[in-house]
Amino acid sequence: MKIDLTQTHDVLGAYRAIDFSTTREQYQDIGTKYAFDVLDEKVVTGYFIKLAAFRHLRDLQRQGSPDFPYSYSVPDANKIFKFAKICPDVDTGKPSKLMPWENFVLAQLFGWRNNLGGKRFARAIVSVARAQGKTYLMAIVTVYSYLIESMGLSNQDYLVASINFKQTSKLLGYVKSMLRKILDIEPFKSYAEQNGLNPRLLSSQSDQIIMTKSNNVLRAISHESGQYDSFHFKTAVFDEIGELKTRQKISKIISGQVDVDNHQFIQISTAYPDPSVPFNDDEKMMQQTMEQDFDRKADDYLCLIWCQDSLDETYKPETWIKSNPLLGLKNKSSQLLAGLTGKRDSDSMTGELADFQNKNLNLWLQEATNSYLKLADIERAIVPDFEIENRQVYIGYDYSMFSDNTAIGFAFPYSDPITGKRMWHLRQHSFIPWQKAGSIDAKEKQDGINYRELAAKGFCTITSHPQGLINDDQVYQWLLNFVEDHSLDVLFFGYDSWGATNVTKQLELNVQWPIEDIRQRTSELKDPTKFLQSAFVESSISRLDDRIMEKALINAQIYEDKIGIQVDKAAATLKIDVVDALIDALYQGMYHFEDFSDVNNPAKQVERMSDKEVLDWFNNPDSGLLNESGDDSDW
Repeated sequence: MKIDLTQTHDVLGAYRAIDFSTTREQYQDIGTKYAFDVLDEKVVTGYFIKLAAFRHLRDLQRQGSPDFPYSYSVPDANKIFKFAKICPDVDTGKPSKLMPWENFVLAQLFGWRNNLGGKRFARAIVSVARAQGKTYLMAIVTVYSYLIESMGLSNQDYLVASINFKQTSKLLGYVKSMLRKILDIEPFKSYAEQNGLNPRLLSSQSDQIIMTKSNNVLRAISHESGQYDSFHFKTAVFDEIGELKTRQKISKIISGQVDVDNHQFIQISTAYPDPSVPFNDDEKMMQQTMEQDFDRKADDYLCLIWCQDSLDETYKPETWIKSNPLLGLKNKSSQLLAGLTGKRDSDSMTGELADFQNKNLNLWLQEATNSYLKLADIERAIVPDFEIENRQVYIGYDYSMFSDNTAIGFAFPYSDPITGKRMWHLRQHSFIPWQKAGSIDAKEKQDGINYRELAAKGFCTITSHPQGLINDDQVYQWLLNFVEDHSLDVLFFGYDSWGATNVTKQLELNVQWPIEDIRQRTSELKDPTKFLQSAFVESSISRLDDRIMEKALINAQIYEDKIGIQVDKAAATLKIDVVDALIDALYQGMYHFEDFSDVNNPAKQVERMSDKEVLDWFNNPDSGLLNESGDDSDW
């Protein structure tokens, strides 16, 4: 059965349409029971967890299939459950009974195995709201891997990491406290002596825990230090990874695990203000993977996210258990709910509600007060396709400086065929230099964008220059071919006056487009900048699911002075070239539907015609080449 939930998102409907009775009878473990409880709506969860539960049950059904080399081992899941029962909470010093959702996490991480007997999920995302005990849970995972999975092995590396030294030390502190208690219990006390693990050293400030006889080492290395080279971690746990802007250092962890048996890289975090980070990219990628149940991509990547389904639930505390599963504890729910409600009300009064939505509801959003657009407005504009043949178009051009991309923005005016609403379809094409980064691979890691994949989809072109610089001839020829191949009527070409290059000079000599250099200052850009922003908010924009455009729109911030506004960026690696190009296109394009627009001026229409078009018009006035009424019926 081919199940695709990318459009309907009706995971419960898909679940009810399938007979899981045999699976329910065969698997009675607590991990699978939680999956059934989620989909039977016995517990309140958000869409992501429903997807994960559905994935688990469907994977149980497809065991033994030729294209599915994984199996679910209840005995392996039970081992970690048994171990967790002796792991003390760092606050009380006594073991805490895990909740069903926590057992589900452990069952997924350790129950699913590959055809070699190792853990199926080489990578995992575990995301839940703040103060839900995820650090304690990951301490259990780390200690189990370090003590139990290392038995009979030597020279194994293990990692706990976070953004900075303070955050990394917190996770390491949990691990050390847990180990001290466990090593007082047999047989672990004897095991520690046999392997040279001295419990007394766990009270030191060392950032390592070493079994001196087997040389198995657990290291705490912060992202700030970035010293992940030359290590091959069997288990790596990275806390608060959602704050990272690039994958560059993380890729070192992943690449070092390639030849390690039974390895696992676990990423834990809440949502953060910047939705353009790799962690959120992976969450969205895994959502699509789970929705496309028939597709076997990312079968070794686990995604477990307890979060709200919408910002609308900010004022619906009865739903907050979706992101705060500890609300399911009867002895803590009242206190926790009161604390959450107080935090929401306080943040609302101080204008910091976004922090509550980020951290306490685990929702991604654009928090910064100077952000140009909200993520919801950007995502709402996506359409599956748009026909651009024979259309009028406004073009903007932003030339590359140093490591920046060169971007061409296209704004196509049109009317919604159903409502008649005046709309704009936006497209872009970027040219990617890599000279400053050193290679296209380094450029992709620096920007956090897989340019080569997007080039295959037609959204960009990797520069053909042998030294990785922008090739002006390549840009010029691509633009001419694009306009000609799609029979576009270019109404305007605007460009940054500081970016005057061979491209603009060749255009001025060889085409009859209206071309204008636009000074990049607030007095000139304030109107098209505001126009583009308003069009997104008012849902007057459509665009393809283009990662380069999306990231530029997310990165853009508002710069304001006494004269006006324009877009800016917070860092050199945060690309906004596409936004600059689109604003240049709309410098004249924003007037398209106005009576005074050049496009509605017959004299201006004649100026844009080629000699052949003028001759055809004179010979056949009813040809429709001129539309003096000023409406858009002919394009």
